[in-house]
Amino acid sequence: MKTTLSTSDIARALKSDQNAAWTWDGAKALAEYLEQLEEDTGEEIELDVCAIRCDFSEFASLEAWASDYFRNQADAVDKLGLTLGMDGSIDEDSEEIDDLIRSFIRDNGQLIEFDGGIIVSSF
Repeated sequence: MKTTLSTSDIARALKSDQNAAWTWDGAKALAEYLEQLEEDTGEEIELDVCAIRCDFSEFASLEAWASDYFRNQADAVDKLGLTLGMDGSIDEDSEEIDDLIRSFIRDNGQLIEFDGGIIVSSF
């Protein structure tokens, strides 16, 4: 027996998971992503909010994700390919850093961007 869920139904199910901290916009963006994935692959996805919570995390920004993911500035500089000036400051501007973070995430997992934040798959 199956029930077909709308985007809002999926988002509500994600939001109702008390062990997750999805914002409404994040839950909706993730629901839309899952629907698109189902359409692209032609395979039905069983909604398992626990598995989704373990596979994806929401962050307020790319910088917030980077702060959580990288051990320290040296780790970020190394993995993102940032350049340091003579004074030890990062040469790239914030837009360039965001682009490097986006590329790093996409090279290693999934990135879902929406107004108000991002969702990143675990990797």
